[in-house]
Amino acid sequence: MGAVTSSDYWDADTAARYDESSAFMFAPDVLDPAVDLLADLAGDGAALELAIGTGRVAIPLAERGVPVSGIELSQPMADRLRAKRDDVPVTVGDMATTVVPGRFALVYLVWNSLGNLRTQDEQVACFANAARHLRPGGRFVVELGIPGIRRFPPGQAAVPFHVGRRHVGIDTYDMATQQGTSHHYRHHPDGTVTHGTSNFRFVWPAELDLMARLAGMTLERRVADWTGTPFDGDSESHVSTWRT
Repeated sequence: MGAVTSSDYWDADTAARYDESSAFMFAPDVLDPAVDLLADLAGDGAALELAIGTGRVAIPLAERGVPVSGIELSQPMADRLRAKRDDVPVTVGDMATTVVPGRFALVYLVWNSLGNLRTQDEQVACFANAARHLRPGGRFVVELGIPGIRRFPPGQAAVPFHVGRRHVGIDTYDMATQQGTSHHYRHHPDGTVTHGTSNFRFVWPAELDLMARLAGMTLERRVADWTGTPFDGDSESHVSTWRT
């Protein structure tokens, strides 16, 4: 598993089900805007994806001609990526400390993966690691949700983040520790229902900007999503870009 980390570990069974359980994130209207923006930011340079997973973003980005490398904590997830495309170099290790060769025009971290690091120290280290890999003028892009606590009525402890035909997701938050747990209820074709959890540390954009400053980066752009919707007080997510 590489260095000691607070992240949950995606085992072989989870990795085998990952693409199917995350199918809605592979939909063109979700994925294409992300790949478009990342390809534009990479330009003629190389990109490094932290928590590359099974290659949901990396593979289409590589197909655009961007040289992509990755860091991934889970060996089974990395194996799934290599089975799909073996020319995307992946280093197995934690994204806060693992160093790979090269200097990159772009480092990116998508779909709430920063929260997998469940301590502030590890998240600060992740920003420093991103900056370490960037060439001068390079960019670090993070896609992250805004904690859903504004939707809590008094006494409520959980808030739904996705309600679909096959999946219901509910988040619980500990306001004192900035720890959260996502509860996933999945209805499978055979009629069975399974429950799984993933743990995270939630973090506000202002805290991220300070982490970036500590790493020698400054905020260049913050929007609500990959299509560039303006970010405001009602936004439930953000895509932020910091530059060295």
